[in-house]
Amino acid sequence: MKGQALVGGDPAVLRRLNLEAVLRALRGREPMTTSQISKAASLSRQTVDQVLDDLARLGWVEEVAPGKSIGRPARRHRFRADAGHVLGIDVGAHSVLLLLADLDGRLIDTRRAALAAGPTREERLAAIRDAAAGLLAEHPAARLRALCVGVPGIVDGTGRVRLSTPLPEWNDLHLAEEASGWFDCPAFAENDANLAALAEHWRGAAQGTDDFIQLLTGHRTGAALVLGGRLHRGRTGAAGEIAGLAILGWDGSDLADLRGEADTAQVFAAAADGDPAALDRVERFARTYAQGTAAMVLTVNPDLVVISGGISVAGEILAVPMRRHLGRLCLDAPEVRASQLGAETVALGAVRLALDHVDRNLFDFRSAPEPRPAADPAPAPAPVPAVERPLNQDVFELRTTATT
Repeated sequence: MKGQALVGGDPAVLRRLNLEAVLRALRGREPMTTSQISKAASLSRQTVDQVLDDLARLGWVEEVAPGKSIGRPARRHRFRADAGHVLGIDVGAHSVLLLLADLDGRLIDTRRAALAAGPTREERLAAIRDAAAGLLAEHPAARLRALCVGVPGIVDGTGRVRLSTPLPEWNDLHLAEEASGWFDCPAFAENDANLAALAEHWRGAAQGTDDFIQLLTGHRTGAALVLGGRLHRGRTGAAGEIAGLAILGWDGSDLADLRGEADTAQVFAAAADGDPAALDRVERFARTYAQGTAAMVLTVNPDLVVISGGISVAGEILAVPMRRHLGRLCLDAPEVRASQLGAETVALGAVRLALDHVDRNLFDFRSAPEPRPAADPAPAPAPVPAVERPLNQDVFELRTTATT
């Protein structure tokens, strides 16, 4: 009979490792039998049976009704992705986009709401909170375990907005702390380009690539760096703010000629049809765009540049001249890809960051209180500690020895 011995002697630590191993085996997969879980988690069947009982009691795992079969069907279990939810929020100057997802990252609902022009700090916060509450009210069974707010600006490691040109009323606002009082769950705040990078690495053009530059262009242009599979935020969260370097011209006429304009899609469509004037506009845009990008490429030598935001509708019409210009400017030019995630890129990255928090705290089994329904307001905000924002979960290894 196969068995295993884990390195280490603390029973509480061994129990935690076993619980985590089984949960990791079940996450994001179809229902599995005990034997399948045992193989995937590298644990004995007896240990898996005990762990499954614990996880079922805590509400993270449930047994699935067997299908039709001859003889006694094997028990199958699945991770309860509906045991919790996360909310990703993308805040712009004129609108807010919200995505509600379960613990497997499946999108449950989407809502976009307009924001009044020129609101005060409190008015903008209230409008976003009301939009989120309205979305959650339509899903009364949802249990919110974390939320993340994306903002166009520099956000430090504690979730404080250090500087936002599009949202000046939010300068020096501790956004994460403010949002943590909305729905009695942990809240985080992050720069929008950084969140776009999380989304692209998770489900977009940068899947499987651990060194890339993320460009986010809509009404403004921002950039993010992912190095060694992790988001590089810098000492104060200002990494990637190369658009502030005036000599590059990212705020000049060549980019302003296209960025954020209502006819951007029509310009790219005309360029695709060979219109000379449209092709000239795209060429000038790509040349200026590539100059700032090349400065980052020459510094970190990435494998990939991802173009996202409203400008990503250009697809290959923009990617082709970008590749050409980067090839001339860089010693070792990377691949250039346009995002396919559309307008949801930043909000999707906010979902991923919130899920990262849930994943890091999913295994605190000392106490597992049933969370309050998401739409219930909290009696008082809870402080949000400074946290590291990993792009990927840290993966540990269970060292096992098999015995016969």
